[in-house]
Amino acid sequence: MAKQKQNSDPNYKVIAENRRARFDYAIEDDIECGIVLEGSEVKSLRAGGSNIAESYASVDDGELWLINSYIAPYEQAKVFKHEERRRRKLLVSRKELANLWNATQRKGMTLVPLVLYFNHKGRAKLKIGIAKGKKLHDKRETQAKRDWSRQKQRLMKDHS
Repeated sequence: MAKQKQNSDPNYKVIAENRRARFDYAIEDDIECGIVLEGSEVKSLRAGGSNIAESYASVDDGELWLINSYIAPYEQAKVFKHEERRRRKLLVSRKELANLWNATQRKGMTLVPLVLYFNHKGRAKLKIGIAKGKKLHDKRETQAKRDWSRQKQRLMKDHS
């Protein structure tokens, strides 16, 4: 229900999605965080040029950073151009930051970016998943479940 409300909002827009994350990782929890951007980066995101598939987040020196994310250069920015793959600071509360540090350092979890989007206020947000890497047999099991559910849907559709 909440997802439907967000999608009907004219300002809500998904910019980039990491579809491979749910296949490669078992996502246990996710949090929404803000992202510090330059002006040309925001313009480029509004035009739709970004990729978060190869990126990850990490806690360094008490701050949360998005590493290796790609935002395409904005052609109209002549003087104030941005670096495409720079480290971008993520904004979370101190309590959430402490929980993320605890999950990564003590529990061996990984911080995986899931979705980069503009929220209903038009601000760029990033949803990060606290995840554990899947082994090959886990990936096969996930694929088998997905195939079976598709097959089940086809059978139900044919019998109706």
